[in-house]
Amino acid sequence: MKLTGSSGVYTNLIETEQSGEAASGHEILSESASLRMLAAVRSGENERFAEEWALAKQTFDMKGGFSYRYSPKHQKLYPVNAAVDDLRIIRALYEAGDTFRDKHYSEEAAKYGERFYNHNVKNGYMYDFYDENYKKTNTFVTLCYIDLGTMRKLSVSGESRDFLLNNMSVILKDGYLSDEFPFYETRFNYESGTYSSENINTVESLLSILALAEVDLQKSSSIDFIKQQVDAGKLYGQYSREGKPLNDIRSTAIYAITAMIGAEIGDDALYRKSIKRMNEFRITDASSSLYGGFGDVASGQAYSFDNLMASLAYVY
Repeated sequence: MKLTGSSGVYTNLIETEQSGEAASGHEILSESASLRMLAAVRSGENERFAEEWALAKQTFDMKGGFSYRYSPKHQKLYPVNAAVDDLRIIRALYEAGDTFRDKHYSEEAAKYGERFYNHNVKNGYMYDFYDENYKKTNTFVTLCYIDLGTMRKLSVSGESRDFLLNNMSVILKDGYLSDEFPFYETRFNYESGTYSSENINTVESLLSILALAEVDLQKSSSIDFIKQQVDAGKLYGQYSREGKPLNDIRSTAIYAITAMIGAEIGDDALYRKSIKRMNEFRITDASSSLYGGFGDVASGQAYSFDNLMASLAYVY
């Protein structure tokens, strides 16, 4: 499947005008670059990692962060970063330093980690994005952006790091919805001090649970719920705050993330069952241009997030 161009991985296989509010078509996301970097380091591919990192840096690096999005058609680099993707790039660099015993990567991780802290953190709290043009952040944090595992590694003073970690882990933990529906709120607004969620997107809640699991803060109620739904093959894309499914969309990425959660907490059965569920979405029709990947044969559409989450889950 041809999801890659000279600047990186396409957001969707089918091209668009690349002018919408959200990235589409052959636009390139730092999300994709960071996931590819992480998959390369987890599978121990030094050369591939070096290529992915060089391309990511060339495509997305700005003064205050990594741009979240690049449009090749309009040669437009959006002047805004996304905390979750910057942190994933920083994590991949730290892991590369360890895995490949290359202190150059560790030094870059430290440098970009410090930059991230200086732009996306204010008074010990992390914000979703920093706008390079306006030199300011937004006013809230999306809970699934709170990557505690990477924050623990940031090369800032121990006191600053502990303050940030403590603040952000409280925001993430307190976003827990209920024992009846053990998922998480979508965002926390710093100005009003309140959480808000229109509906609960499963991918986002699962990423929040994964972030908690990486620092041993996961709730057993969340894990039990995930295991039941994976067993039944009934984890849907979106729920009401009370836990009522709002659609019957099941996606590759959902089961890829539950596999990662299984790997993280050492639950081999959850990992294997999730991979099995995930592989139900794999295209097995050899005549399809999507063969071997994840996508929709009827429309010919494929999404970078699904495919990259799957390739990361395999090497978790």
